[in-house]
Amino acid sequence: MPERTGYPDGAPCWPELTTSDLALATRFYQKVFGWSYRDLGSQVWGYKICLAGGKPVAALAPPPVGLESGPSAWMTYFSTSDLEASVVRAEANDGKLIILPTLLRGFARIAVAVDPEGAPFGLWQAAGQPGCRLHSEPGAMCWSELHARNPKLVDPFYRALFGYEAKQVGDGVEFDYVLWKIRHKAVCGRVRMPYELEDLSPQWVTYLIVPDCEQSIDLVVREGGRVLIGEYELRGTRVAVVSDPQGAIFAVCQHTPAPHLTSPPPTQNL
Repeated sequence: MPERTGYPDGAPCWPELTTSDLALATRFYQKVFGWSYRDLGSQVWGYKICLAGGKPVAALAPPPVGLESGPSAWMTYFSTSDLEASVVRAEANDGKLIILPTLLRGFARIAVAVDPEGAPFGLWQAAGQPGCRLHSEPGAMCWSELHARNPKLVDPFYRALFGYEAKQVGDGVEFDYVLWKIRHKAVCGRVRMPYELEDLSPQWVTYLIVPDCEQSIDLVVREGGRVLIGEYELRGTRVAVVSDPQGAIFAVCQHTPAPHLTSPPPTQNL
């Protein structure tokens, strides 16, 4: 497995699940992805590092103090070489900081904010760990995608924050899907949610690699999760959107030598 040693500024680099039931989440994701865990203990908020092949690929964490009533959800961290400057840009462009810059000892300096629509995201300045040590390998992240309601609010925000180049790959009306690029390489995407999905909050959705999509869907259901979008083909690979027993949404993507996740999923079925 090729190991990642760094990520460019603005690239998704670390997925984190916030959950009120760490024990349940630990069992569920171990069954689905085969993860083992390294517990950083109560001094680091009960933070639990998820390992694939012994390499850090994600984290499970309890909700921050004061946000205990929030839903379980996956969140994407973005790499930055200057955490304070990124925080300033986020706040200057109508983002809101919800976790001040904090040291995750041995890993990174982090902060958490919400964009102008309220979708949470993290900022990650490496301090021992660049983020996921594996990418696009079984058990690891391969893509992150913002599900948004109002592109006119969020597109300028992320462009100002990370300097993304944008490429519309839908028609901008029925399918409004934008690839966000760094130095001409797509690193993540933004899809406009259909208006009828009024109960779904704007959020970043993490895509995780599995050896076999169909088998992983079966495991999700067997362990108490739900299938939100059944298995479909996307640029030569198989993808499904699911949720865990507490409702946290994520996607599974069947491993191929080079998955190309640059088309919008059928989000109208969520």
